[in-house]
Amino acid sequence: MTSVHLPTGDQYHLRSADGRATAEIVQVGAALRAFTVDGVDLVARYPLDSPAPAASGTVLVPWPNRVRGGVWTQGGQTRRLAITEPATGNASHGLLRFMPYTLAAESPTAVTLSAPVVPQTGYPFHLGTSVTYSLDETALTVSHAITNLGDDEAPVALGTHPYLCIDDVDTADLVLRSSGSTRFVVDEQKIPVGQVAVDAATDLRSGRRVGELDLDTAFGDLVRDDDGRVRTTLTAPDGRTLTLWQGEGFDYVQIFTTDRYPGRPLALAVEPMTAPADALNSGRGLRRLAPGETWELHWGLAYDTTRES
Repeated sequence: MTSVHLPTGDQYHLRSADGRATAEIVQVGAALRAFTVDGVDLVARYPLDSPAPAASGTVLVPWPNRVRGGVWTQGGQTRRLAITEPATGNASHGLLRFMPYTLAAESPTAVTLSAPVVPQTGYPFHLGTSVTYSLDETALTVSHAITNLGDDEAPVALGTHPYLCIDDVDTADLVLRSSGSTRFVVDEQKIPVGQVAVDAATDLRSGRRVGELDLDTAFGDLVRDDDGRVRTTLTAPDGRTLTLWQGEGFDYVQIFTTDRYPGRPLALAVEPMTAPADALNSGRGLRRLAPGETWELHWGLAYDTTRES
């Protein structure tokens, strides 16, 4: 651990047993700041003296994405969350994005951080949350746990916000493949108003060059492989492939391209989510935790260094 006065708090440095892979996790938002294999960055870094830009690598809980107007209803009671995205008038990316987590366990290859969601305006529920990052050779595994510490049923959803790259290749030249056959149509507040089949601009099933894409789109109807995992891949022209896999419960993925990430003409976020935007209102993908119940979720990154001959 590095403990200095940085906007993202304490920094936790991991190294795989064989030394090939490293990762950096920051205290604020329990965010993934870096993941490298053989010296190649696979997560877009940002300056140490900067807060995480555009939610980079952060854990989004107890909801990912947005809640329309910060308003939602449960059991006939209307609740009002703080508006954290003034541009759209929404509550965005949960309640822990800017919160410092507490170190729960640490080893050379793994770290566990924890943080509570305490009852507050618009969300009167008490949750215990933790996230564990662990390295094994060329792979990073991320495990989440959410426990309802209160006496009432608690509605929850979770997402993460990593920006991916294969940093010795221009991101525009990478090929992105994702299995979603449907996408969510959104209104001017970026809230879903429909779910439709992917079209020519959004169909990633056969692979698309990232430089051709302009996306801030949630995808559904993801295909799980025989091992139960959803896989989204990013492939370099020489065949090396970065895979983001999603375990059970992560049934949606948000894909976002931007030219506003610091130091990068093009950045790509691939965001595993258990629910799309506005789940507190729609109920789509929402998990309702009974008192004392724990929900465990897993996703990860794996890098195949094989080059085409």
